[in-house]
Amino acid sequence: MKLRNNFYLRDDVVAVGRDLLGKVLSTEIHGELTKIVITETEAYAGVTDKASHAFGGRRTRRTEPMFGRGGAAYVYLCYGIHHLFNVVTNVEGTPDAVLIRAGHPLEGADVMLARRDKRIVDSKLLAGPGSLAKALGITTGLTGHSLQSDEVWIEDHGIDVLANDIQAGPRVGVGYAQEDALLPYRFRVNISSCPVELLKD
Repeated sequence: MKLRNNFYLRDDVVAVGRDLLGKVLSTEIHGELTKIVITETEAYAGVTDKASHAFGGRRTRRTEPMFGRGGAAYVYLCYGIHHLFNVVTNVEGTPDAVLIRAGHPLEGADVMLARRDKRIVDSKLLAGPGSLAKALGITTGLTGHSLQSDEVWIEDHGIDVLANDIQAGPRVGVGYAQEDALLPYRFRVNISSCPVELLKD
């Protein structure tokens, strides 16, 4: 079942970042269905967060989707190479977002392997936001798309991630954000803590 919009419209992006662990990110691109269990996220708290693209109310063509209503995709190009997928949260005008950093394959692993030019499913297949987006066929063409669409959406499969199983720490590659670089807004869960029967392809 797709997550309802009220999941994304909450005003606590850190809580949303935690709650996305164990949810299932899904895409259907060119008729190819892929699904992954989200295992790592990073929260970005809009205009007050020096690590956010929208810090200080910065508004550009690229960041415009962040200022929309929660429940949309924000996809940007990193180093001109990697497409990075974010979930826009909060109400319209408040540019909070959660970066999806890593996952565990659930469906369509053969498609993911082909997109990543890999032969076997291993820990590196969906490790890192660029690798994850490539495996799922996500590009900047999806930025601004509703997460209720038929191209990219997030489902709840009833995977219960316990608070004790979540590791929190500083985000990656945001040293420029000064004191905000130390905020514990990166969340990870060991996939072995999830029910095995829910993770079968």
